[in-house]
Amino acid sequence: MVSARQLADAGYKAFSGSMMLLTLYGGYLCSARAYRYFQRQRALRQLQQSPPSTGVVED
Repeated sequence: MVSARQLADAGYKAFSGSMMLLTLYGGYLCSARAYRYFQRQRALRQLQQSPPSTGVVED
């Protein structure tokens, strides 16, 4: 039979493990969003620096 202490320890470990996984997943989401933000900023900066091409050929 499982004692109350063993049950509480198992519950604590399960809860702590799930919180650790949630923290890791949150960190992943945050870093992925930051990466996309900086990629977008870089692309916008390159668009501003490059001359616009209209596709019209002048004689």
